Amino acid sequence: MPTLNMPSNRTRLILKTAAATLLVAGMLAAAGGYIVFKAGWYNIGATALHMQPVHDVLEQGMRESVEYRSRDIRVPAGLVAPQRIAAGAIVYRDKCAQCHGAPGFAQSDHGQAMQPVPGPLVDAARRWTPAELYWITRHGIKMSGMPAWEFHLADDELWAVVGFMQHLPTLTPAAYRDITSKSTAPSVSLAAGASLPPDAGRGRIALAQYACQSCHIIPGVTGPRVYVGRSLDGLAERKYIAGTLPNTRDNLVRWIRDPHSIDPHTPMPVLGVTERDARDMAAYLLTRQ
Repeated sequence: MPTLNMPSNRTRLILKTAAATLLVAGMLAAAGGYIVFKAGWYNIGATALHMQPVHDVLEQGMRESVEYRSRDIRVPAGLVAPQRIAAGAIVYRDKCAQCHGAPGFAQSDHGQAMQPVPGPLVDAARRWTPAELYWITRHGIKMSGMPAWEFHLADDELWAVVGFMQHLPTLTPAAYRDITSKSTAPSVSLAAGASLPPDAGRGRIALAQYACQSCHIIPGVTGPRVYVGRSLDGLAERKYIAGTLPNTRDNLVRWIRDPHSIDPHTPMPVLGVTERDARDMAAYLLTRQ
C-alpha cells in the first residue's frame, strides 16, 4: 500500500514555532491596545484626523457592506420623473444639504467639522447605484454621523431624494437655487402603516431612531448610561405611566406621542412620533420584563 507523506519533525517544529509566534504577537498587540485604551492616549477629538490607511479601510468596508445589503432592492419606475425630482429637491434641501452641501452651497459649520467628512453628493450617482443610495439614506451609516431616515421620511420621499441625486450633477448653482425655491414638499403621509399590527422588533429600532436612549436606559437598546429620565427596564410591570395613566398599550402610545397633553410640566419632549412608530415602540417596551 502507498504510504502517506507525513510531515517531518522539522516541519512540525516550524509550524508550532510559527503558531506560537503569532499567538504571542497577538497577545502583545492586544495588551498594547488595552494599555492605550485605558491610558486615554487615543485622541478621539474631531480635530485629530484619521490616518489615511484607517480611513481607506473603513471606506472600503462601508462600500462592501452597502453593496451586499442593497442587492435585492428594486428601483421604482420613473425614478427621475420631473415630479419626483422636484419633490426630492426639497427633501435634499431640508435634510441633506446641511452636511453635504450643494452646487455653489457649502456645508454648514457642523458638516464641515465632522470626522469623517460627509463628502459632496454631486457625484454620488457615479459612485453608488440608486439601490445603494436608497439603502444608505434609509438605514444610515454607523459611526459616521450619517443618520437613518427610515423613521423620519416616507418611502416615497426616500426615493424622491435618490431620484434628485441622479439629477444633481446637471445643476448649476443658479439652477439649484431655482429648483429648491420653487418646489413644494411632497404630499406624503408619514402615518402610512398605522393600521399594521404592532411590531416589537421594529419598535426597538424606532426607540433608537428617535434617540429615546439619550435620556432613558432601555433594555436591548444600546446607549449611554444616563439618568436624565427614568429607566424603562421593567415598564411592563408598572401600574402607571407618568404616575397617573393606567399602564395600557393605548395610554403608552398617547404618552409617547404627546406627553405634554397628559402632563404639561413634564420635561419629556414631543418628538413627532407617528402613530405606527409609537405602537411599535409600545409593543417592544411592554414585552420587556
